[in-house]
Amino acid sequence: MNYEFSAIRESEIPRAAVPLLQHAIDTYASEINKVYATWAQFAENEMEYRPHTKSATVRDIMKHELLSQRRFFAEFLSAPEPPSNEVLPASGYGARLVEMARPRLEYLARQPEAWWLEPSRFFDVERQRIWVFWRRILHTAHHRTQLTVYLRVLDKTVPAIYGPTADVSWQGADPTLPPRPGADKSPAPRGMQSPGGSS
Repeated sequence: MNYEFSAIRESEIPRAAVPLLQHAIDTYASEINKVYATWAQFAENEMEYRPHTKSATVRDIMKHELLSQRRFFAEFLSAPEPPSNEVLPASGYGARLVEMARPRLEYLARQPEAWWLEPSRFFDVERQRIWVFWRRILHTAHHRTQLTVYLRVLDKTVPAIYGPTADVSWQGADPTLPPRPGADKSPAPRGMQSPGGSS
């Protein structure tokens, strides 16, 4: 599957010291791209939207994701991370997400197999670092999915994530479903540019 826009291009993903673990590095980059594409669908005037009084706002979820990733990587995976009070930008949450992910990719790629298998503190228990890493991926996917629901409720485009959506599809995208009228190829996120400056 080819996405028309990636905040982190495939050619920018570092090679893992342990070839068997390249999929972990690739998956983290892919998840960052999916989160970025989702976040980019929200306009500034929608950042305080919440579908229910008990729900978090769009901005709250983005802030939580940035801070939560920082905590996972710093405290549980021993990665060099900025202090928590330097994580949140005044605006541009998607750009900050990508900016913080790039050094994490390099850090993860350098680690030997023994590092991945070593137990690490995870809140009040111990888990292997590879388990903590995959828990981070799942946590990120959970919050991204929250925001895709918000997009649907707001009647906005839900970008392709692991395949087509009701808004974004292409010929042969899913042979088990008929193509939806009006679904088109995934556009570059509205108003966003890649970190290299091209849209």
